[in-house]
Amino acid sequence: MSESQDSSLPVVGVLLLAAGSSSRLGRPKQLLPYEGQSLLRRAATTAVEAVLGPVVVVTGALHEELLPELADLAVQTVHCPTWQTGMGASLKTGLAELQQHQPAPTSVLVLLCDQPHITPTLLRQLVVAQLATQQPIVATEYGSVRGVPVLFGESVLPLLQALPDAAGAQQLLRQHSAWVATVPFPAGAIDVDTEAQYAALLGK
Repeated sequence: MSESQDSSLPVVGVLLLAAGSSSRLGRPKQLLPYEGQSLLRRAATTAVEAVLGPVVVVTGALHEELLPELADLAVQTVHCPTWQTGMGASLKTGLAELQQHQPAPTSVLVLLCDQPHITPTLLRQLVVAQLATQQPIVATEYGSVRGVPVLFGESVLPLLQALPDAAGAQQLLRQHSAWVATVPFPAGAIDVDTEAQYAALLGK
């Protein structure tokens, strides 16, 4: 069962980006099973259970194939027709969908489906860190990397909307590093881009 909305936290829109073609893996990473669920369903369930606000899943290379994984979850799906141009295109498609909500979320949390160790608690920690630091951006940090999941506050949403299609959230983190607070997430370094990484995740 999911928790109820924490009234001490602001309403945050959650964007789960699942538009890629998994070209390095050679098969859809979104549908890879891990601990009894596909990576996509696991990530979407985590986003819903964080109870932060509306959850939008952005599809691209696959759409119809992914819908059964999300059928009974409280998420919206939107297809990005220009997904091949890059992550920026998916981000902007998802943002446009979130802005249809009333009231529109004042901040947006972005995550991917190939970091299987994300938890609802981690996602809430990003929001709490933003409230505590008043920084416009709160990123997770693993090793020397600042990356996703990442929370963008209201003041930087126009920058997100203005990203080139080929750019990703990392571009904003690099360009505006002084604006970024971080939450440690060592397990964020574990993602699935190759068969070797998937085998390592499964302990094979």
